[in-house]
Amino acid sequence: MALRKFVIEREIPKIGTADREQLRAAAAKSNGVLRELGPDIQWVESHVTDNKIYCVYLAANEGMIRRHAEMSGFPASKISEVRKTIDPTTERPD
Repeated sequence: MALRKFVIEREIPKIGTADREQLRAAAAKSNGVLRELGPDIQWVESHVTDNKIYCVYLAANEGMIRRHAEMSGFPASKISEVRKTIDPTTERPD
């Protein structure tokens, strides 16, 4: 089964003030849950802002994202499937 790309918005007040150790612990917790869930979900990267984390995941379906959120305790305030990706090279002709 092909994995689909999702962006997860996690509302976490004051997360932008978390120190490296707190973020390391959060990553370890997330990775532990990912190991339990198996190959149908992968964490790509996350972007931390003042009060939210925006995570990019590959998953078989949205249900896997919700399951990870429940098991890890990290909120999944909004889940959006990525339909297309563009970047500066998009303007180039094929």
